[in-house]
Amino acid sequence: MPIKIPLQLPANEKLRQERIFVMDEERARTQDIRPLNIVIVNLMPEKEKTELQLLRLLGNSPLQVNVTFMHAATHQSKNVSKSHLDTFYTTFDHIKDRRFDGMIITGAPIEHLEFEQVNYWPELTKIMDWSKENVTSVLHICWGAQAALYHHYGIKKYDLSAKCFGVYPHDVKDPKIELVRGFDEQYFAPHSRHTFVSKEEIESNPNLMILSESEDAGVFLIKSVDDKHVMVTGHLEYEATTLAEEYQRDIDKGLEIDVPENYFKNNDPAVRPLNTWRSHAHLLFSNWLNYYVYQETPYVWE
Repeated sequence: MPIKIPLQLPANEKLRQERIFVMDEERARTQDIRPLNIVIVNLMPEKEKTELQLLRLLGNSPLQVNVTFMHAATHQSKNVSKSHLDTFYTTFDHIKDRRFDGMIITGAPIEHLEFEQVNYWPELTKIMDWSKENVTSVLHICWGAQAALYHHYGIKKYDLSAKCFGVYPHDVKDPKIELVRGFDEQYFAPHSRHTFVSKEEIESNPNLMILSESEDAGVFLIKSVDDKHVMVTGHLEYEATTLAEEYQRDIDKGLEIDVPENYFKNNDPAVRPLNTWRSHAHLLFSNWLNYYVYQETPYVWE
C-alpha cells in the first residue's frame, strides 16, 4: 500500500530505506482513485517509534492510504518535541467535523491507573463516541484495546500477579474469519502489560467474539460482531528489539523485571532477538484494511 505522509516526517527516510512504498502528495493527486483516510490516535510516549512501526505495516497493501496523526490535547507529552507535534499532529477539535475510513488507537504505559484517573480519559471517550458515527472500523492496541472494551462494553481490566512480558504462541479459533485469514493455526505475538481482560466476561457479551488466544498470555484478538471494533491485547506492531529496549529501560530504572519469555535465545539478553511475528503483523493490518475498512466504507461519506 502506498502511504501518503508528510515529506519531512522523520519516519519517511527510514521507510524508504526499507523499500516501503511511500508516496508524496504531488504523485498521490495524479492517481484517479479514492484513498483510504486513516487517523492514528498515538498515545505512546515515544511517538516517533510508534509512527514508524505502524506506517511500516500500513504500507504493505495495494491500496492508497492518507494518514493523519492525532494526539491528546489534554495531555502534555514529555518524550516528543512540541515542534514535532505542531508539525505532524492534529487534535480532535480540528478533525471532529471530518469522517475517516479507519482509526487506530495505540496503547499507553498507564495500566497502573484506573481509566477514570487518566488525565485525557474524558477526551479519549469523546473520540471513541465520535468514532461510532464517523469511522468505519477502529483498531485498538494493548491499553487502547482495554480502554475500548471498558468504554464500549463495560469489561474491566484486572491486575496480573506478574507482568505478561515476552513472545507467546497463540491459537486461531476460526480461520474463516476475515481478520485472521491466512494466519497459521498457531503463531507468535509479543506482549508487554501488567493487566488482563477476562475471557469469561468477553464470551458472555453477545456483541463480541474472541478470534485468538494464548494459554500463557490469555485473550489476544477480539472483534465486535458488527466489525466496528477490533481489539488486540498485545503488540504485533513491535520491532524485533522493542521488548529488549523495554527490558533494558526497566533494568536501568532499578525495577525488578524478568527476562522476556521465549524471546532471547537461551534467555541471554546479550543475544540479539529475532522477529518471529512479522508476517502475522502484516497479515493482521492488511486484513483489517481490506475486509473491515476498504470493503465496508462508503465511496462518498454522506
